[in-house]
Amino acid sequence: MKLQTGAILALLGAGMAHAGGTERTPQSAMILYQKGNLVELSFGHVMPHLSGQMADSNPSGDIANDFNSPSLSLKMDVSDTLALALILDKPWGSDIEYGPSSAVLDGQRAIADTSAATILGKYQLNKNVSLFGGLRIQQSGGSTILDGAAYASLPAQPYEVTFADQTALGYVLGAAYEIPERAMRLALTYNSEIHYDYPTVETFNGASFGASTDTASVTPQSVNIDFQHALDRRTILTASARWVEHSAFQLTPSVLNRDLVNLNDSTTYRIGIGRAFSQKLSGSLTYAFEPKVDQDASSTSPYDGYKQLSLGLSYKATDQIEIGGGLSYRRYNDANATVGGSTVGRFEDNHLTAVGLKMTYKF
Repeated sequence: MKLQTGAILALLGAGMAHAGGTERTPQSAMILYQKGNLVELSFGHVMPHLSGQMADSNPSGDIANDFNSPSLSLKMDVSDTLALALILDKPWGSDIEYGPSSAVLDGQRAIADTSAATILGKYQLNKNVSLFGGLRIQQSGGSTILDGAAYASLPAQPYEVTFADQTALGYVLGAAYEIPERAMRLALTYNSEIHYDYPTVETFNGASFGASTDTASVTPQSVNIDFQHALDRRTILTASARWVEHSAFQLTPSVLNRDLVNLNDSTTYRIGIGRAFSQKLSGSLTYAFEPKVDQDASSTSPYDGYKQLSLGLSYKATDQIEIGGGLSYRRYNDANATVGGSTVGRFEDNHLTAVGLKMTYKF
């Protein structure tokens, strides 16, 4: 079946908002299956709103700061059976800050940032089966401040720790089965853990209470399942599931000697439909949800799953240039914010809005 590919591009461009934990991209390798040689530039702006009532009955204020999600991808067909791709993105991150409205976590802050370059190759074994994989080079670092009544047991406040940027290596492995006549594809992708030893500096109210050793940590492994099937020449159905082992991400600085992270594993499901309205204009609608796991959540990620709706439009300006945009709205499930196993607040009726743009150039 010859499918008008604009519908697929619009659909894939619609889900720009981050998922569970510190996740900010789905780490997809599906650009390898787009037709021809191309460059994609995308930019998303994400506006989360997370607020609740703290244990002292005072409001937390909005603790989640807006963030940007840029990416650049290049895909080239080397031969009829071999394709290569390069993806530059920022797959993980956090920017959470509690203000002075409540004394419980007054001044707590968590900042994390990553930048990744993923080099992928795909080999087409036959008409139906292909294998792909590659390497991911990733830089990661961050900082945390613990302050407020919830940390009264600390020797002094605020406690501040910095994890210096480090670069480490991971890998991607995957396989796909396709029926080209039906534009059907089922793909499985594994993204490995990436291990770090962060040079660490800790202070309590500006003073050192001992020399810090490097802090061992990982960005978590994940598994993606991606499915697509054409319903007719102009319409395509997609579905996906993504599991991420967020619980493997831990940070235990040597002087503090307690884990700063408490995240639940997540599985995110998406189902969508893409439609080519004309030779130039395509649109998409995608529904995503992350099931509830445990209403006791980290104070830096105080929600328990979500439901999300995304709309996308794509316009083929020329034979070489396609421009797409998307809007996502998410409702978070309610959760208790916890510190050290104790509830410090209740977060309800929170949401996220994201907008994104993508330009594709084919050559």
